[in-house]
Amino acid sequence: MSDGAAAGEAKTQGYEFEQMNLQVGGRIQFITHRSIKPVQHFSTIIGWLKDEYLIVKVPFENGGPIALHENDKLTIRVFSGVNVCAFPCTVERVFGRPLFYAHLSFPRNIQGTSLRAAMRVKVDIPAQVGCDDGSSLSVFLVNLSVSGALIESKRKLHQDEGVVDLTFTLLSQPGQRQVRIGARALIRNMTVLKPVSAAEEVFSYGVQFVDLDPVHYTMLQNLTYEALIADRQKIV
Repeated sequence: MSDGAAAGEAKTQGYEFEQMNLQVGGRIQFITHRSIKPVQHFSTIIGWLKDEYLIVKVPFENGGPIALHENDKLTIRVFSGVNVCAFPCTVERVFGRPLFYAHLSFPRNIQGTSLRAAMRVKVDIPAQVGCDDGSSLSVFLVNLSVSGALIESKRKLHQDEGVVDLTFTLLSQPGQRQVRIGARALIRNMTVLKPVSAAEEVFSYGVQFVDLDPVHYTMLQNLTYEALIADRQKIV
């Protein structure tokens, strides 16, 4: 697979601002063009004034803010969970200490590609499944998306259908802060695996999230986006 076409991508097309589904606190890729080779950073959306400007955090590198000046040309890439969009913009104003944020020109020429809605990221995250009878079981998440997860367990869950409580921890950017995620999850399917290197069977459950907290949804968007940008081998 080439770098320009991840699994499930469609051809590039024009998008309206609202189609990007920007979220306050959402992660963006922040590309500067001061050198021959564009330099990529990650930043965070603070907000926007429609048709006026976009407000973003100034990216940090090696413990300090990157050099950013008025009229610098940038490319911003955002991931909505379904679409990857990019647009050119210009730095309009930079605000230094203590907040380190910048106003960018409002997105106009937005180009994007549509991805499959349930793009999943390979992970290896310990989790707990709580069942309706009050019991809980330690499991591992092997992939995650904004819509659900794939769970593997050495023990069979007490139920093969219905809704369970799933809890696990993600790292929130920036700052690597641990955030505990709690989600109701509907069991969609169950498969018994027989790994070649293991003597015991492994039970695999596909689950769909139900009424996921918007903050947690945004964190899962960011996880998928960063995998898409930084390490596409993690995309399932």
